[in-house]
Parts: sequence; structure tokens; C-alpha cells
Amino acid sequence: MESHTRSFDHALGELARLAPDAPLLSCGQTVFWDEPMKVGVALAAARLKKPRRFVAAVHDTDYFAKHPGGKPRPGRFRALPHNDTTTRGLWSAAGEFSALFGSETVITREQLAAAGLRIARLARERPSFLDEATEAWGWRGLASLDEHAPITREVAVGQIFSEMQATLDWALDLSLECIGGQARPESERLADELRTRLCDAAEEDGSVADLYRRLILPIFELVSGERFEVRNPLPLEGGESVNPALIGTNARGGDAASESTVQIETTTTSAILRFNAQTCDLPRFGLLSLFVDPATRTEAIGAYDQAIASSGLYETARFGSGAIPFDLVIPGLGRGTIRLGHRGVVIQTVEPQFITIPKDRPIQGLSDLARLVEAKFGSDCAIVGKAVTLIGMLAAEYVFIFHEGASGYVGRSRGMHAKLKGAGHDLRLNPILRVRYDAWSALTECDAWLKLPEPFQRTFGAEELSAPSFARRWKDVVAEEEANLAALGNLRRSADLIRHLDETFGGAWNTLAREHQQLHDSLEGLKRELDVMREARYSLYKEVRELRARRSGLERAKGDHFRAAIFEKSPTKEDVARRTRFDEDLRALDHELASCRARVKQSLAAQSARVKDPELQMANESRRRIETEAELKRLSLIRQAVTTARGLVRAGQRPSAWWFPLVSPSGCWFKETVRTAEAYLEPLDEASCA
Repeated sequence: MESHTRSFDHALGELARLAPDAPLLSCGQTVFWDEPMKVGVALAAARLKKPRRFVAAVHDTDYFAKHPGGKPRPGRFRALPHNDTTTRGLWSAAGEFSALFGSETVITREQLAAAGLRIARLARERPSFLDEATEAWGWRGLASLDEHAPITREVAVGQIFSEMQATLDWALDLSLECIGGQARPESERLADELRTRLCDAAEEDGSVADLYRRLILPIFELVSGERFEVRNPLPLEGGESVNPALIGTNARGGDAASESTVQIETTTTSAILRFNAQTCDLPRFGLLSLFVDPATRTEAIGAYDQAIASSGLYETARFGSGAIPFDLVIPGLGRGTIRLGHRGVVIQTVEPQFITIPKDRPIQGLSDLARLVEAKFGSDCAIVGKAVTLIGMLAAEYVFIFHEGASGYVGRSRGMHAKLKGAGHDLRLNPILRVRYDAWSALTECDAWLKLPEPFQRTFGAEELSAPSFARRWKDVVAEEEANLAALGNLRRSADLIRHLDETFGGAWNTLAREHQQLHDSLEGLKRELDVMREARYSLYKEVRELRARRSGLERAKGDHFRAAIFEKSPTKEDVARRTRFDEDLRALDHELASCRARVKQSLAAQSARVKDPELQMANESRRRIETEAELKRLSLIRQAVTTARGLVRAGQRPSAWWFPLVSPSGCWFKETVRTAEAYLEPLDEASCA
């Protein structure tokens, strides 16, 4: 599903052949995560004399995260951690922050169980322990407390700024704690510069999307060490000039056509995807046309539904009759699924909106839909594809830059495109430019010192180390921690776990291991004693069952004899004597049963007394305490291992761009990360992949 190129030079050369005029597109919900790293692609293209338009778009038509629980509080936002309990369903993109080394790596209950953790035991001791135990380290996400999450372009800066600022401060402060050495004062200065940039950008009115757009170039400058100047905005295709882009040109000089110049255009998805009579014929709406045209709609919906099967995404029918996998964004009214009927169009916003279709002018294509939308809501609406269709919309005109691991919907989109192509609809989509970073290894060239946060101190065996040392060791540490997770999963018995902790850490665990063994031996003696009592009692139970069976048989025999020889008969002396013997035998059996049951009670009483012996109870409690301590240690090891082995990998693949100047004020970390990055093209239809 990818070409074999592994360098910017080769990838950009191949891109020049496949999509010579398509701009590069960076499309992100926030500027505080990995999106600004993509300026390195534009800089690399200029350095390699293969410049290309670079469009940095704020994805302002996407929904803000919604608090997965709690009482709705309209217009309010809160920074939340992500765990596997209270915020399990959290999805935050428009406002997520990661401190240095942090990532949204939740330690799941499945991972805890796979590593042998006795979750039920710890839950009895600490009922809410999973909240903290499963929390992703070094990550926070802003979420709306409203009943219906708004889209980014509708959130005013004033609604969210205080929470955003506090969360950025949290991430910066936690990151600065991880930086040592002589560079720390400069790192603090750069952190303050980022804070100042945020405050300056927030002074102007507007939405969160406007705020982010104003921050794009300043953060590009902070991260790359370049200086960009804003020149007169160039008109963009599709009517974006209504919301003109900022053009940033790096300070190396040259005119806009120079190969050494980096031209950066900032915009928003609501501008790119503005849908009206003037824009509806643009290639970006070509995929939409297949879903709007009655002649191809059924075929297109079938391709979409097949592509998302078993993905957890909704088939179109679940959005209501006539639904297509596209939403209309209406200024002031929100975003909602488009449903096309014969007599009208329904937009499933929070309060549904309706458009009447004239009987004499049914919707036959995009121009008809654009005319109706513009007449009802104005020319500033946008149509945005749902997750799987958005990629195909924008790839018709742009080359997406995706970092490795980003956009898990690409495979579904590719499948849909292939089905449409097989039906004769060749969408002519540009490939994705994938970028694979090895950010941690790139630290090898940096003269910096790192103070490792708690989850990494044991795994690296140090509290502070040089950046080059971290770069050389981190992959080995990741492999070791994956092996440690597997080893912990094999330690199912408490005794085995405690023995492992003794062998691994020694110290207090050596004492606890000896104590646990002594307690185990003592309690094993009690167990054997109780087993003897239990076996004797089981024998008594068996004897009781046999006596009851004999008594039941004797009662039946007595009844049979009564009916045969006594009732309405003239019994002989022998018959009377026989009946007397029945009564005597029954009394004897009753005596045996009573004696047997008494011995059962005595056995239970003896066992209860033995178990309740204060010394034995103390021994049992001591053993339980040691085993609980061992499980808590196992939990700590699992958290550290997952945070290191999986979290560190994710953080390195998609690092927060502002980490780079803090750790390496000279810019060497960013430059080395971009220099060593791998790039390849990823086609957007399966036929091309073949």
C-alpha cells in the first residue's frame, strides 16, 4: 500500500511525476500537537530544489471533543486525562496537549490482565484504583461539557481560553521539569515565548479556529528556527479569497517563485470546502457529486457502506432515509448530516434544518444542491465529508501530508475509492505523502540533558542522562520493556511474582520473599490440617447420606408390611413383633444419624475455631498484605513498561512540535529529525497499490 521510496528527495521526485501541480496540505485540528512538524516538509522541499505550495489548514469543521459523562454545562470546557474508566470514550483532537515524552497511551484493562494483574483483588482494596492506573501519562485533552459538542469554528476564544492556557502551562511546566543542563534558562525563555504568542493571538476576537490560524506561522517559526514574513495574500482557488490566506515566506529571501523560498498559505477547511454556486464545480466536490446525482447515488452509497463494514462507523441508513456521508456546515447553526429527499433536504443539525425542493427543479447534481443551499443559508456554508469521504474530497486537489500512524480511516477510504473505480468512476486522487520520524534517535546530535520523569526512570536505569545517550538506548529499552510485559504475564501465582521481584530488585523484596515463604509454609500446614478435617467431614456426609437412604428404605418396608399384614387384617403375633422391630431399627438409625450430624457440627466448629485462631488470622493477613504489595508493584511495572514501550514509540512518531525548541534551542533536534525522516507515497485506491 505504499511506494518503496524512503527519502524526501525520492518521494518529492515521484510526487512531481504523479501530481506535479497539487499543493501539499497540512490539515490539523490543533497547532499544539504534531501538525507544525510538517513545516519541515516544506523546508526540505525548498532545500532539495523541489518547492511546492504548502497549505496549512485548520480543520475547523470538525467537532470538539465531548465529555463522555457528567452533567451538561453549556458553553463550558474542561481539560481531562484519558483513562480506561471514567474517560474511556474520550476523543480529543482540537485541544490536546502532551508534555515531553507523553502521549495518549491509555493502559487498558486488557493490557493489565494480559500482564497478570489481579484486578479484582486490587479493586477490593482500592475500588477506584483503575482511574489512576490506566491514565495516559503526560496527556490532557480539552473537552466540551455541552450536551452537543460544537465544531471548532463555532467555539469563541473567550469560552475556552482560560482552560486552554492552563493546560498549555501544565504541559510546558511538566516538560521543563524534564530538561536539565545549561540550556534550561533558554528553554524557559522559549516556553514563555510560546505563552506570549498564545496570549497575543487571543487578543483578537474570533473563534478557536481563528486563534489557531493566527498561531500557525509563529509556531512554525518557533519550531523551525526560520523567520516568516506575511506578504499580500494570494487569491486561492474555490473562493477562499473570501477568507484570504496568510502567505508566509521564510527569511532566506527571494521572490515567491524562487526555488529557495518556502511559501506557506494558511486557511481553514471551512474556506477550502465552502460550497456555493461558484465553488460546486471544483474537483474537491467530485466525490460528493456521485452521492448527489440520482443516477450514481445508490452505487456510491453501496460502495461507502461496504467500505466501512465492521469498522464501527455508521452505515448511511443509520443517519436516516436519504442520508449521504457528508455534512453541511451552516454558520451559526452547526454541522449536520445531509439527507436528500424528493421534496426536500434535511440537515441533521442539533435543531434540524429543512430546504424545500421545487417540484419543477429537482436535485440532479451539485449545481442544484448549491443553488438551494445558498438560497436558504447564504454563500458561506461548507460541505465536509465524514471521516472516510473527507480524504477523497481533498485528495482530488491536494497532497495530504500524514505522519506515520495518523488517520486510521485511510484504508477504508481506499477501499471505497477502489469500489467506485471498479464501477467506472475514476476519481483521479493524489497520493498521500507519509512521513515517518525517528525523533528520539535524532537526539544523538543534541547537546542537551534530560531529566527523566517517573515512568521512565526505572526503565532507563537513570534519573538524568544526556540526549545522545537517550538516543542510543531508547530502542533497546523499548524492546526490554516489551519482554518484561510478556514475563509479567507468565507470573500468575503470587509466589512466582514475589520471587521474581526478589530476583529483580532485591532489597526489601528479599525480606518480603522470605516472610512470604514462611507464611506460606505455615499456612500450607493449616491447609493440610483443614484438608484432613474436610476429608473426615466428607466421610461423615457420606455416612449421613447412607443412613438416610437406609432409613428411607426401612420406612418403605415398614409401610409395605403394614398394608400387607396389619391394615384391615388379622395380624399374627409374628406380624406385631415384626412391626415392633421396624420401630426399633428406625430408632437405632435415628440415633446413628443424630450422632453423625453431631460429629459434622463438631468438625465444622473445630475448623472454624482453627481458622479463627488469632495467630493464623494474623499470618493470613500478613500474606495477603505482601501479595497485595506485590500486585501493586506489578501494576507499577506494567504502567512503566506500557508507557515506555508503547507510549514512547507513539510520542516519537507524532511528537508535539513545540518540544523541539525547548529541548534543543539551537534547532539541531528539529533539523536532525527532519533530515533523518523517511517519506513515501501512499496511493488512495487499491488498484494503484497493486
